[in-house]
Amino acid sequence: MALKGNLRDFSTTQLLNLINLARKTGTLTIDGPSEAARMSFRDGKLVYAQFGNEDTSLAAVLRKAGKLTDDQTRALKQRPEAANDKALGLLLINAGYVTQAEILNGIRQHMLDVAYRLFTWVEGIFNFDGALLPPDDRITVQVDLENVIIDGSRRLREWEQLQEELPNLEMALKFTDKPDARLRNVNLNVEEWKVVSYVNPKNSIKRIAKATSMSDLDIRRVVYGLLQAGLVELVRPTGAPLQMPGANGAAPRRPMQPITKDKTEDRSLVNRLIARIRSL
Repeated sequence: MALKGNLRDFSTTQLLNLINLARKTGTLTIDGPSEAARMSFRDGKLVYAQFGNEDTSLAAVLRKAGKLTDDQTRALKQRPEAANDKALGLLLINAGYVTQAEILNGIRQHMLDVAYRLFTWVEGIFNFDGALLPPDDRITVQVDLENVIIDGSRRLREWEQLQEELPNLEMALKFTDKPDARLRNVNLNVEEWKVVSYVNPKNSIKRIAKATSMSDLDIRRVVYGLLQAGLVELVRPTGAPLQMPGANGAAPRRPMQPITKDKTEDRSLVNRLIARIRSL
C-alpha cells in the first residue's frame, strides 16, 4: 500500500499511528515548505531520524548532548573511525569518553527531538518508502511509538497554546523597567540564560531562536516563561542586526552600562540581577 499525501489531510500523529499499528518498516520523508525531515522505522519502531541536512553523525549527536566539546568533535571527525558510527562509538567507549548508555541515550534524544518538531507541522508532502533504511554503519536505537505519539500530542497542544500567546516571533524583548517582586527568587535554566543573553530591542525573537539553535516551540516556551516571571516584555524591534555568538560559541558579552547615581534610587536585589544579566 502506497503511503503518500499532504499533512493538511493526514497529520503526523495519524501517520505515526498507522506506522505503529501496521508495524511498518521503511522510511517516512516529509518535505515542508522550507525544510525536510525523515524518520526510519523497523517493525513499527522508530530507529533513525534526521531534520533537514543536519549532521547526524555520532560525534555531532554527542556534541549536541553535551558529551563532547567542540574541539573534541572536530578532532574526532578527522579520525578514520569517524566515517563509521559503530567504530567511533567503540573507540569512545574504550577511551573512556562516554559510556554505552550515554551513546544510546544521546541517539534516542536526538530522534525524539526530530519527531516532536514534526508534530507542529501542518503542511508538507509525505512519502513512505518501505525499501529505504538507515545506513548499516549507523547506531540505531528502537523507540516505541506509543510514547512518542502521546508526548508529541501533548507538545502539540502546548504549541497551539503558546502560538496563541506569542503569535508573532518578529517582536523583540527588553528587560522590564520595574521587575515584579517574584524575580527575587528567579532561577534560570541553561536555555533561559541563552535567551536572556540576547535580550535587546534590536533582536527579534525569531533571530534569538536562530542564534541559540532553538525551535519555534522551544523559543516560545522560554520567552513565555520569562514574560510570566516579569523579567522581560515585548517591544517592536528597532531593526538592527543580531550580533551572533563569538568563535567559541558563547554569547557576546555586553558592556555594563554606567549607572547614574541617584539618591532616591533603591539598588535592590532585583535591580542588581538585571544589571548582571545586561552585562552578559
